[in-house]
Amino acid sequence: QVQLVESGGGLVEPGGSLRLSCAASGSIARFAVMGWYRQAPGKRLELVATMTSGGSTNYTDSVKGRFTISRDNAGNTVWLQMNSLKPEDTAVYYCAAIKATFPPQNYWGRGTQVTVSS
Repeated sequence: QVQLVESGGGLVEPGGSLRLSCAASGSIARFAVMGWYRQAPGKRLELVATMTSGGSTNYTDSVKGRFTISRDNAGNTVWLQMNSLKPEDTAVYYCAAIKATFPPQNYWGRGTQVTVSS
C-alpha cells in the first residue's frame, strides 16, 4: 500500500515563502510522475506542478516563476518550493503519485493547508 504524507503547510503573509514536502512509503523512483495539486474552498481541484522521473516539469500558469517542484529519485521525497505567495494561493495542497501501469495507478496524500493572509 502506497502512502503519501504531506507536511510544511501553514499560515504565511503575502510575499512570503513555504516549502512543502511529500514523503512516500518507499522509493519514488517507481512512480512515473509526482505532482502537487490544490483545492481552494468552493473551487475544483487544480494541478499545480508535476515532475516526471526523467526530470520534466509542468506548472500551471498562475505559479510559473514562483513555485518549483523537485524530487529525490534516490529517496522518497518530493518538494514544492513556493515563493512570492499570494492570497489566491490559499488552498489545501495534495501530493500525488502516478504509476505508469495500464491503467495508470494514482495515489494521493491527505493534504496540507496553506493559508496566505496578512
